[in-house]
Amino acid sequence: MSNLDESLELIGAIDQGTSSTRFLVFNGKTAEVVTYHQVELTNYYPNQGWVEQDPMEILRTVDECIKVSMTNLEKMNIAKSCIKAIGISNQRETTIVWSRSSGKPLHNAVVWCDNRTQETVDKLIKKTPSNNSNYFQNKCGLPISTYFSAVKLRWLMDHVEAVNSALEDGDGLFGTVDSWLIWNLTGGVDGGRHLTDITNASRTMLLNITTQAWDEDILNFFNIPSSCLPQVCSCAENYGEMKSGPLKRVMICGCLGDQHAALVGQTCFTPGSAKNTYGTGCFLLQNVGTKPVISKHGLLSTVGYKLGPDEPTMYALEGSVAVAGSLVRWLRDNLGIIKESADIETLALEAGTSGGLVFVPAFSGLYAPYWRSDARGTMCGITQFHTKAHIAYAALEAVCFQTREIIEAMTKDSAADNAEFKGRSLQVDGGMTGNRLLMQLQADILGYTVLKPAMSETTALGAAMAAGKACGIWSLKAEDLTTVTFERFEPKATQADVELRYTKWKLAVEKAVGWNFPPCSSSTSADK
Repeated sequence: MSNLDESLELIGAIDQGTSSTRFLVFNGKTAEVVTYHQVELTNYYPNQGWVEQDPMEILRTVDECIKVSMTNLEKMNIAKSCIKAIGISNQRETTIVWSRSSGKPLHNAVVWCDNRTQETVDKLIKKTPSNNSNYFQNKCGLPISTYFSAVKLRWLMDHVEAVNSALEDGDGLFGTVDSWLIWNLTGGVDGGRHLTDITNASRTMLLNITTQAWDEDILNFFNIPSSCLPQVCSCAENYGEMKSGPLKRVMICGCLGDQHAALVGQTCFTPGSAKNTYGTGCFLLQNVGTKPVISKHGLLSTVGYKLGPDEPTMYALEGSVAVAGSLVRWLRDNLGIIKESADIETLALEAGTSGGLVFVPAFSGLYAPYWRSDARGTMCGITQFHTKAHIAYAALEAVCFQTREIIEAMTKDSAADNAEFKGRSLQVDGGMTGNRLLMQLQADILGYTVLKPAMSETTALGAAMAAGKACGIWSLKAEDLTTVTFERFEPKATQADVELRYTKWKLAVEKAVGWNFPPCSSSTSADK
């Protein structure tokens, strides 16, 4: 052990996503990945439209990833003492309630794409003076929707007695995944710190994004006690030290929601710069500067990042698509038309076209810019000619069409507020960007140059950058940042062809809405 290299300055990053958990170790000078480990996470579907995860499994996967990564370092003759700080990026909106006294979760985590709360949403909208889903938009930047944590927490309070009782008597703690991890990693019942960062807080619906504090009016509207809420911090400061495991006493110094971490990892530090992440869903964020822009075209107004307690808060416009990579997994796991997710590219290339087939993957309704929870997945234009290869191609096109709709809404919002929008190119990241056909389709459908960075781990990198800045290792000044190299995808399709396909997409979206009816009180013979 005495021969281990102790000279390096490394930053660890916990990247806790919807599908998996990873721990990555970055070189604080070169931003290169030194080692990593990844563990898949189980998603549970107890009812149609419900998506849950086990909070204890989330925690176990984090522990496992850290332990294996530390073993990897030792095999590389690098001392674990080289890790100077840890950053966290996490799936956002996913809602967890646990006991302050026992440390046990009081229910499974309700995942961000879960839509069990539609009835709750309807009741909440009726409570507003004008039956307006955007009633709190000027405060929190978000519509009343199944997507956000406050609605999920309200559902848990209404339907899970253990949750409601714990919150009433002060024993219940609420948090998104970052809060759950930080509380446990810094001690849990033995002095764990109940904290969140401002980006995750801005996704709950409970934060006033202008005052950057929990909003009493919104809390009263949802009837949520403030005693259960975590303290809001910046994205780059001391969150506390690890209390156990191989990284005991290492400080957690950075935290951002995953999409905000990718914004930082892509160095989108100037107003107008934007990135699109292709993961389980698809999330396009544009930096709009130091003042929030309230969308008039179906986008979300959110905190982009705040890289230190005394640093300015940067805001963003966001377009969220619920289904992207999860569509590929559905084709693999539910339909069985591919064996591995990567096979979709080869299969789609067999057809080389969708053949006029349009696939609207509204499995959880439609998010931005429509916000139609009554939408459902729809295929239009299907004939006997079509094969599984055409379906695969249409699935990839669907991701690109949804991105175009968000870009168009973002351009309108940015123009209305005189924000600079750096159009004609789009920076991308996420697991799906390894699909070269998808990237070329995206360039064609947008008419933009698509820029894929050579460093693919931008989400974890953003968390590491925040932690590195907080501990003084990583400078985020423009002159000190590592030069980013990109692979470029230029538009090749004719505009007339693209516009015809896009027109069909718009028509198919119209057909996809209005499918989610209330359950019938009794079964008919047809139902049986």
